[in-house]
Amino acid sequence: MSDKTEKTEPRLSVFKTYKLYVGGKFPRSESGRVYEVTDSKGNWLANAPQSSRKDARDAVVAARKAFGGWSGATAYNRGQVLYRVAEMLEGRREQFVREVAEAEGLSKAKAASVVDAAIDRWVWYAGWTDKIAQVVGGANPVAGPYFNLSSPEPTGVVAVLAPQDSSFLGLVSVLAPVIATGNTAVVVASAKAPLPALSLGEVLATSDVPGGVVNILSGATAELGAPLAAHQDVNAIDLAGAGAELAKELEIAAADNLKRVLRPQPVDYSATPGIDRMTAFLETKTVWHPTGALGASGSSY
Repeated sequence: MSDKTEKTEPRLSVFKTYKLYVGGKFPRSESGRVYEVTDSKGNWLANAPQSSRKDARDAVVAARKAFGGWSGATAYNRGQVLYRVAEMLEGRREQFVREVAEAEGLSKAKAASVVDAAIDRWVWYAGWTDKIAQVVGGANPVAGPYFNLSSPEPTGVVAVLAPQDSSFLGLVSVLAPVIATGNTAVVVASAKAPLPALSLGEVLATSDVPGGVVNILSGATAELGAPLAAHQDVNAIDLAGAGAELAKELEIAAADNLKRVLRPQPVDYSATPGIDRMTAFLETKTVWHPTGALGASGSSY
């Protein structure tokens, strides 16, 4: 018998192919373009799909198609779905820690802290889905024999330009409040660090989020922001990831169909958020109903 140890050939690792997430599926960019994504030191990480205007339009169509079912679901059910996303993220925590560390140049410990905060943020918004109506809605005192009730309703399809420097926690902080309140979203990921956002699409696809509720595009923020801001079937836009000059251009384009616009502002994404990002994309419906009283004497039917 030979004592020689058998030599094994070195194994080639399997490189991940990142794709868009549109309508619950994972298409490549319609244009076939990709661009190189590098880490904070300039080392190549992956080729990300570079979305086109056609991809943006397809994402809006998917978001509009999903809006009826998602906005019509009970608030409690939406909370369950968001909590399920947090569960799935917890199971893939190590992957996101690695991707965030590479994308943002953080140590593993700091990246783990960021990912934990992002998972907790999903849980936080999951708890708000069936409570926000009680905070911003209610009965209004009116002069007359009527009940006057105000209740919030989702705006519709919301375009979200994700923050550039906070590739995962910032992304979750601007996306979760949009869908928690019944809107559907078209998200433009951070241009320089899109990989955590594209991986989030894989989590959403394997959780209970219906296809089309969240659509994730990667590519140049200005190239994708322009058609979304001008799109007649987009009801609102969050400019969190736009610079001052681009934000001004997009705000002007958004005025064409009176979109709701959330302007970019300095945000500490590690701090506990308020309800501002939820109320920014809610409309208020007011209903009048007779009380049944005939007059001031208190007589009634």
